[in-house]
Amino acid sequence: MKVFSPVGARRLLALVALPLAATVLFGAGDDPVRVERLGHQLMCVCGCNQILLECNHVGCEYSTRMRSELMAAVATNNDAGVTQWFIDQYGATVVAAPSSTGFNRLAWVMPYAALLVGIGTMVLVARRWRVRSSGGSVVADPPPPSPELEYFREQVRKETGL
Repeated sequence: MKVFSPVGARRLLALVALPLAATVLFGAGDDPVRVERLGHQLMCVCGCNQILLECNHVGCEYSTRMRSELMAAVATNNDAGVTQWFIDQYGATVVAAPSSTGFNRLAWVMPYAALLVGIGTMVLVARRWRVRSSGGSVVADPPPPSPELEYFREQVRKETGL
C-alpha cells in the first residue's frame, strides 16, 4: 500500500483546483452575473421609479421587454456597450445612478455640500441663541434682596405656616 507523498498531494490538488479556478476566474457562466449587475444599474421606464430587475408591476410591458433586451445585449456587448445602448434607446434617465463625469459630478457633491451648509447654519444659530439668552455676557451673582421683598416673603411664611 503506497501513501501519497506531499508532492503527489500537491499535484492532485493542482489538478482539481486548476479547472475550477479557470471556470470561476475566466467567466464561465458570467452572463447571469452580468445581467444581475447591469439590471440593478438600470431603471424601469414604466414610471414606477424602480430598479429594472425589481419592478413589481403585474403585467409591466416595459420591464419584461427591457429584461429580454438586457439579456440579448449582454450576450453581444461589454458592460459599457450595454449601458450605452440602453441610454441611446431610453434616454439618460434609464441609468439608476448618474455617471461621475462632467456636470454629473454635481449630483454626487451636492448632497454632501448641502449637509455641511446645514450643519454650519445650525451651529451659527445655536451660538446666537446662546449669546442672546445670556444677554451677551455671563450672568453675575443676583442682587441682594430688597427690604420690601423680605417683608412679603415673611408675610407668605406666616400665612402658609411654612
